[in-house]
Amino acid sequence: MRSPLGTFDDAAPASDRLADLPAPVADAVRDWRGDVPVEQLLYVDTEPEWADTATFVEHYGAELLATSANCVVVAGKRGGETTLAACVVPSAARADVNGAVRRRLGARKASFAPVDTVIGLTGMEHGGITPIGLPADWPVLVDSAVADLPYVLIGSGRRRGKLIVPGKALAELPGAVVVDALA
Repeated sequence: MRSPLGTFDDAAPASDRLADLPAPVADAVRDWRGDVPVEQLLYVDTEPEWADTATFVEHYGAELLATSANCVVVAGKRGGETTLAACVVPSAARADVNGAVRRRLGARKASFAPVDTVIGLTGMEHGGITPIGLPADWPVLVDSAVADLPYVLIGSGRRRGKLIVPGKALAELPGAVVVDALA
């Protein structure tokens, strides 16, 4: 199958590659309920040592930067309570953690969540976090620029492999909210 992004030779429906995904991501794909057909969620095999954005676009093509998104997990704190939330922003931008994200979470303070916490709670690998398959009680804040993309390249839950999905599929995830100027 030809990939709608980049020059990946081995694009396949993610539902056909469940063994390549960590359990929570595979479960989310298996149980997909969005308006976007599950067949439009694609998996492409990529080298794990090239998972980070700058290295990825260096090896797979600079044009992918415009259609890639990163998923970062933020911890918002208020009154002794901590809320974890995923933020999906264009790879060429940074999440506005202390502005838009903090306000959206109603937090006094917001910062990137500790890596060990994120890995432990998601079952995903650092450098491959994806909004698909996150804990159901986490808000998923999706930058409107990402939601508007016909297709977006995101992590697969592992450093090896990426998912290519319609931007609107991310807006349909459980707990998802599209936010203008999240980055």
